[in-house]
Parts: sequence; C-alpha cells; structure tokens
Amino acid sequence: IPFMAEQIYQNLVLSVDKTAPESVHLTDFPAVREDFKFPEIEQDMDAIRKIVMLGRACRNEANIKNRQPLSKLFVQSANAVNEAYKDIILEELNIKDVAFTDDASGFITYNFKPQMRTMGPKYGKLMRPIFDAIATMDGSSVMAQLNSGEPLKLTVEGTEVEINKEDVLIETLQKDGFVSDSDAGFTVVLDTNLNEALIEEGFVREFISKVQTMRKDSGFEVTDNIRVFLSGSDKVAEIVKNNEAEIKAQLLAESLTEQTTDGKEWNINGEKVVLSIEKIS
Repeated sequence: IPFMAEQIYQNLVLSVDKTAPESVHLTDFPAVREDFKFPEIEQDMDAIRKIVMLGRACRNEANIKNRQPLSKLFVQSANAVNEAYKDIILEELNIKDVAFTDDASGFITYNFKPQMRTMGPKYGKLMRPIFDAIATMDGSSVMAQLNSGEPLKLTVEGTEVEINKEDVLIETLQKDGFVSDSDAGFTVVLDTNLNEALIEEGFVREFISKVQTMRKDSGFEVTDNIRVFLSGSDKVAEIVKNNEAEIKAQLLAESLTEQTTDGKEWNINGEKVVLSIEKIS
C-alpha cells in the first residue's frame, strides 16, 4: 500500500504540480472538509446498494446468471427511495425496469403450521381441521390480519377459534415466476419470467463473454480487430446473425463466419458451440 500510494501521488500530483513535496510520505494528512460531506447522497446510495444486494440474492436463488437480462424488479421500502438513481439499479442487476411500490404482498403468499406449544393446550384435536380451514384462505390476508395485532377468528366444527401470530409457524412462499427477498426495511421482488427477446439477448451476452475470454486467453490487445468463426449450433448461429452489428461492435470483429476447422467448445445456455478467433494484422 505505501508503494501504491506513492505511485498514485507521483502520477496525479507531481505530474501537474512541481512545487508539491517530492513524496506522498512527506505530506500531511488532509484536513476534514465538512462542506464535502453530502449525507443525503450517502443515504440514497446506501438504499440503492441494499436494493442491488437483495436483487442479486434473488438472482442467485433463481439460479439466473447476471448476464441474462430480466424484465422487472419491484421494490417496496419503508422510506422513500430517490428514483434519480434508478439507472444504477437497472445496470447493476441487468433488468429493463424497476417499479417502486407501497405493497409487494401481491407477489408473496404464506403457509401456516401450528405452533404446538401454544396451540396444543388450547385446541388439541381441533388443530388439524383449524389449519385445513386456514389453508383454504388467502395467505396474504391471513398474514395481514396476524400482523395487525388482532387475532384471526374463525369457527371450526362449531367452536369459536382465535389464532394469534405466536400460535403459528410461518413459511413464506413465492408465486411462480417471481423471487423475493427482504432486509433492513426493503423488500424486492424479481420477475424471472423470460420471453423470447430476453432469451435472445441472454444468448448474445453469453456469446460476447465467451469470445472476450478467448481474446484474453490469446493475449490480444483490447484494441485488436479480430475475425470470429463459429459452428455447432444452428440456434446460436441464427441469433448471432440477427444481432451481428451489436456483436461486431462489442468485439471489434470484422466478420462472424459460420465455420471453423479448429476451435474451443463452449456451452452457451445449453447449446454446444465451437468458436475460434484470429487477429487481423
């Protein structure tokens, strides 16, 4: 670290200010500038970081790579989130849209089981029919009632039953096509449904990533123009053709040719593809 600090200082300070001390280690620590503090921005960015962290956790739970674009993220927060930073969420999570909502419960439901310690002494043999009855009810509505502090009241086999939150074990369930996570006053719900356009974009990103890896492994400079050859999958070949301009621009590729005599085999979203590249002199 001392040597790294010195190199940064030489590059950024001495290169433009010849009157500065000859070494960073001959300078004083800078004084704190209170006017450089922006607590609102810090709070906003803390919120954005938490949302992104939860979104990534949802991707991991759904086992969806970050290179696969997704359509939407829903965010519920106890405090207002500055939507000026929306683009950061979109870029970090590779999603097309983010919606801020006051209630994300529509994407989540709940399963309830008896807490034997409290329910057993009160209702004994009625517990099975009680929870059979609860299973027919809307889970989100039951959860809302329990969270209100008022007991859930129902009649089972002629008996009036009151159930409080401490009487149940609560299991959170997620609706098909959505994954949610919550922490520190934030709840995010990731829409994991994929349409054809999103699937194709995911293939494009995976293809570009594989070729970039080959460029690096071959020792090419980032400015080198290349030719790309591929074979093995008609599906990938068609997607590459449909997105030829974007792929060429990203890879500095002069051509994308559907043939290869020798190359490396890759698995691109379940499709086996053989790729080879060559540098243009």
